[in-house]
Amino acid sequence: MARNTYYAPQGGLPPQTQILSDRAVFTEAYAIIPKGVMSDIVTSFLPFWEGTRLWVIARPMTGFAETFSHYIMEVSPQGGSEKPELDAGAEGVLFIVEGEMTLTLEGEEHHMVTGGYAYLPPSAQWRLKNYSDAPVRFHWIRKAYQFVDGIAVPDAFVTNENDIEPTAMPDTGDVWATTRFADPADMRHDMHVNIVTFQPGGIIPFDETHVMEHGLYVLEGKAVYHLNQDWVEVEAGDYMWLRAFCPQACYAGGPSRFRYLLYKDVNRHMLLNPSSAYRGNRL
Repeated sequence: MARNTYYAPQGGLPPQTQILSDRAVFTEAYAIIPKGVMSDIVTSFLPFWEGTRLWVIARPMTGFAETFSHYIMEVSPQGGSEKPELDAGAEGVLFIVEGEMTLTLEGEEHHMVTGGYAYLPPSAQWRLKNYSDAPVRFHWIRKAYQFVDGIAVPDAFVTNENDIEPTAMPDTGDVWATTRFADPADMRHDMHVNIVTFQPGGIIPFDETHVMEHGLYVLEGKAVYHLNQDWVEVEAGDYMWLRAFCPQACYAGGPSRFRYLLYKDVNRHMLLNPSSAYRGNRL
């Protein structure tokens, strides 16, 4: 199987000659953050992370998408963290789009390279270091885990996309497939972070309208998305941030395949008192 490649932001600043108009948009139903927005001046920093900067491309917002945050991390050589996650109730997923790093998870070292994926349950003991001579860039998606009495917390695991066979969507002629890192029927998981692949000409043939919030980072290719009532063209490096019930469909009209990293919240009752669950209470 050929190794997959992914778009990774590099930062920098546009020249003074560049026009201001861009594709960025924020509506009450969705936001588009184009790759050109991810410049040096919008990076952030985190406590206890050395040699590290990040782009925050989603965060919980009342009345919009409320369940998750999504970072793109850039860790310089010899950078990393001995104390990366400060919220004991947070679960996370790491996905490497460029470079390599060492993840120490529950005392076991994992050398992770491009395509590497790690699931980190709440209260996991982990640390991260870049021992290479080049920056490593990876996505870090975080969610407040929703505990359920009688259902165990998921186990931590580390894998690589290149070692997982995609699952074709039924009746699509293999033009639409999903690389699933967790079993959809596993009730321990309350979020899925998958990779969706469309071959050229593949479509989502109806406007999906559902309760799940989404973050979609385009890893490869280009397509046209129908979001709410708008047609939006997206390409590798762009991010789509969708609130619950935002209608969404896709046409992969580019010359090559179209792929994105997808977050969605799953497998839980709708919270009637959200403030209790997101403080780590077991419901």
